Amino acid sequence: MAKSKTAFVCTECGADYSKWQGQCGACHGWNTISEVRGVGGSSTKGARGARFEGFAGSLSAVQSLDKVSLAEQPRISTGMQEFDRVLGGGLVEGSAVLMGGHPGAGKSTLLLQAVCHLAEKTPALYVTGEESLQQVAMRAKRLGVPTGDLKMLSETSVERLLQVAEAEKPKILVVDSIQVMHVADIESAPGSVSQVRESAAYLTRFAKQTGTILFLVGHVTKDGSLAGPKVLEHMIDCSILLEGSSDSRYRTLRGIKNRFGAVNELGVFAMLEQGLKEVKNPSAIFLNRGEEAAPGSVVMVVWEGTRPMLVEIQALLDMAQGSYPRRVAVGLDQNRLAMLLAVLHRHGGMHVADQDVFVNVVGGVKVAETSADLALLAAIVSSFRDRALPQDLVIFGEVGLSGEIRPVPSGQERIYEAAKHGFTRALVPKANAPRKAIEGMKVIPVTKLSEALSALEEL
Repeated sequence: MAKSKTAFVCTECGADYSKWQGQCGACHGWNTISEVRGVGGSSTKGARGARFEGFAGSLSAVQSLDKVSLAEQPRISTGMQEFDRVLGGGLVEGSAVLMGGHPGAGKSTLLLQAVCHLAEKTPALYVTGEESLQQVAMRAKRLGVPTGDLKMLSETSVERLLQVAEAEKPKILVVDSIQVMHVADIESAPGSVSQVRESAAYLTRFAKQTGTILFLVGHVTKDGSLAGPKVLEHMIDCSILLEGSSDSRYRTLRGIKNRFGAVNELGVFAMLEQGLKEVKNPSAIFLNRGEEAAPGSVVMVVWEGTRPMLVEIQALLDMAQGSYPRRVAVGLDQNRLAMLLAVLHRHGGMHVADQDVFVNVVGGVKVAETSADLALLAAIVSSFRDRALPQDLVIFGEVGLSGEIRPVPSGQERIYEAAKHGFTRALVPKANAPRKAIEGMKVIPVTKLSEALSALEEL
């Protein structure tokens, strides 16, 4: 019988220690080290051996960099343009893709739709560990997808799963989910740090060596990050996150990491009775505004991955009821909101210290880039003065601490996208103004916050 071995592993970076300590010496995280139990001895070829062999497959001969083949790897389309966009143009042979999301977001539904259509042309194996085969079959029938070519397996043992995969030789392998998989050589329970890490190492190595496209479904924590060790995200080639609130019919698929394409790429889907349907023009659904202009509402252009997208931002200011005014931001960074309010007071002459400030990005979109600064301040000024802005106006630009309006990347592409949707006026940084006039679009260039506020007064 193999001797049991106890180790202490950091849940963030996967570093091993012989005893517990408060801080990880590798990633400097506090209280991230937990005890795991494995099997020692050289006679057992466990998952730890798989990890030492590397995630990129078998070892190759040494060669100079200029001898490496630069031939572009062929892509396999999933049949969904939005899905392909997030993946960087399609699936790549031997790639490992990790899909995360909250319970009920639609992870299994999206993968089942894509794999059922892919199975008509490419051998595919769907491994479920959380649901029974009957439950998956009932969902497939409800979605109305072709089911005759997809192979199914209900299994949680990684060793047994790989035996079946070696016999079936699928080109696409889906594991739902990685948190319920377990390796026999590890004594800890499924879902623990060691089990998730070693199970993923086994599956990723198999995908690299055989050229199999691997999909791993992962759980998320309360704060929305992927559950399990941080090393899990380093193993895989592509990490995507499916987001969407329970009260919204729309789901956003965002690329967090991608070795074969652009990161932060965004795909939008609508949840219907027949499953997830791609939305090819996201700007149209996020611009469902009322017929009458309302104070505190303005449209901005954000850049998601490789394309611009128009979204509406709303602001509401009201007299504070307590001693401490509230600052609430939904879809935006709350700390940046506080900073912009200070800039508005210092360089715009507007005192809002006695006001509760609420800002929201319509449609549940999360905006992380700084191009929303000027539009956010315009919405706040509009609500404070109770004066609506024109509905044909679009605004974008970064605001600095000294009150200057800074340019943003791909400024002209943003203006062209706004003109394509019928907007006729744009308030933008001067450096982003196009050199040639755009037909039907009046561009208002500004360099300082005071100029932008004066331009809003004249509209």
